[in-house]
Amino acid sequence: MKTNILKGLGATVIILTTVAFTKPMEKEIKIKESSINWVGKKITGSHTGTIQLKEGKLLMEGNQLIGGSFVIDMTSINVTDLKGENKGKLEGHLKSDDFFGIANFPTATLVIKSANKTADGYYINGDITIKGKTESIAFDLKMEANTATASLKIDRTKFGVRYGSGSFFDSLGDNTIYDNFDLDVTLKF
Repeated sequence: MKTNILKGLGATVIILTTVAFTKPMEKEIKIKESSINWVGKKITGSHTGTIQLKEGKLLMEGNQLIGGSFVIDMTSINVTDLKGENKGKLEGHLKSDDFFGIANFPTATLVIKSANKTADGYYINGDITIKGKTESIAFDLKMEANTATASLKIDRTKFGVRYGSGSFFDSLGDNTIYDNFDLDVTLKF
């Protein structure tokens, strides 16, 4: 009896040690196959565009998402609803210090701090850094096979991007730009 208890304890210690020292698996994001689409809105309409990932990975423990990190290439800001001179002007303005200041902040980051399993995927808590300022963010992430999708709403003013914000400037009228912008993300891995 004593021998069986010791064998059982020994097996438990071996299993727990193995689990405790198991390294999470990294799933590298396929940058060229992934996409980030953005929408920025103002009183008189909206603009749409894309931005590219520079690098990214999801951390998995077995079949469970436990973390991840992403670097977004802010220099890749692209406007998709305009052409010619207007497209160039808006892209230049979004890249300027009025908005994302890409000369000083060429990348933004997102780090997944926790991923809680839900019926449809995961509820993510993380930190997002834009223009050198880090804020907490929470959103739903759906995962199927080798694809993950998420929709995020980001308040640009939390990162010092206040140009045209009715929250900070009076009498903007039709020139008011809403504080929140939307990102629709598709990750392939």
